[in-house]
Amino acid sequence: MRTGSGPVHQAAAHTQALPASPAGPGGFGSGPRHAGPGTGLVGSAPGHSAPTAGGATAQSVFAASAASQTAYGNPPPGGGQTAGGAAAASAAGSKRTDRKRQTEYEPLGPVRGTIRAFGELCITAGMVLILFVVWQLWWTDIAANKDNEVLADQLITEWRDNPDNELPDDPDTPYVAEPVDENSGFGIMYVPRFGDDYYRTVAEGVSLEPVLNRMGVGRYPSSAMPGEVGNFAIAGHRVTYGKPLNQIHQLRPGDDIVVQTADGYYTYTFRNFEIVLPDATEVLSAVPMLPDYKGKDRIMTLTACNPMFSARERYVAYAELTDWTPAGDGAPESIADSPAYDKVGGEA
Repeated sequence: MRTGSGPVHQAAAHTQALPASPAGPGGFGSGPRHAGPGTGLVGSAPGHSAPTAGGATAQSVFAASAASQTAYGNPPPGGGQTAGGAAAASAAGSKRTDRKRQTEYEPLGPVRGTIRAFGELCITAGMVLILFVVWQLWWTDIAANKDNEVLADQLITEWRDNPDNELPDDPDTPYVAEPVDENSGFGIMYVPRFGDDYYRTVAEGVSLEPVLNRMGVGRYPSSAMPGEVGNFAIAGHRVTYGKPLNQIHQLRPGDDIVVQTADGYYTYTFRNFEIVLPDATEVLSAVPMLPDYKGKDRIMTLTACNPMFSARERYVAYAELTDWTPAGDGAPESIADSPAYDKVGGEA
C-alpha cells in the first residue's frame, strides 16, 4: 500500500472543503450513503468509501469530546494521556490534597483543651446526677415497698401460729406487749386517709438501716408500746424509701390510725399537729411538750421531715387511743373491708 495515495486520502482532502450538510437518512450528522465494498453508515466504510460532510461533523464532535476529556485529565478513547491531560490531572490531584489538608484538625491549645475537658466532665456529672435522682426517688420506693410486703407476711404468719393469741383477762383494757428486739418488726399500721391500700410495718428502732429504709416505720425505743399509757412515738420517711409518711399533712381531726399486733387492733384518732425543730425531743415525752408530766393518756405521735425533700424541720402528728379490739374479735370497721387488710392482715 502506498502512503499518501489512493481514493481515501483524496476524498479526505476534498471533504475539508465541502460545506456541512443537514442530517440525512443515515442518522445524526450523516450524509448520503456511498456504494462500495463493505458499505455501511457514513464514517464506518473502510477502504475506498468516501466520507461526506456529515462524517466530518461527526469527526468534529468526536474531536471536541476527546479534547474535553483531555482537559479534565481523562485519557482519550484511543488510550494514552496527553500532556494537557497529565497537567489537568496533576492540578486536580493538588486540589484534592489541599482539600484534605483543610479538613485536618489543628491541635487544641491549653485553654480550649481545658474548656473541652470541663464540658465533658459536666456532661458526665449530669448523667450521674440524673441516675442518682431516678434511683433515690423511684427505685428506693420499689425496693422498700417490696421489703415491707415481705415483712408484713412474716408477721402475719407468726401471729397465726402463735398459741397465745387469746382474749386478755380484761377485754376493755388494751393489752400491752413487751418491746421486741431492735430491728425487729412487731406491728402493721393502717391509715385509711392515706388510701384503702395503704399499710406499713412497724419495727423496733429508728435507725436508717435497716428500719426506716427497708422496714417501714420505727418506734422510738424510749417511747411507749401500742396501747400503753404514755406516748407511742414512731418515725418514718416522708419521701424516698417507700415514703410511709408522705401524706402526713393530709391527716384531719377524727381520722383513724390502726395498729395491728399479735394481740389485737389499737385504734388511735388523730387530734392535731405541729411543726418543730429537729432537736425538739420533748415531743416524744409521755405528755408531748411537757416532759415533767407523766400523764394518764394513751397517745400516739408520728414524726416526719418537713418540708418535703428537706430535714430542716419536723412535722409532728398527735393521736389518742379511742378503741381496742382483741385479735380474736377481728378488725375494726375502719379497715375491715379495705384492700390493704384483705391483702395482709386479713390472712391472720
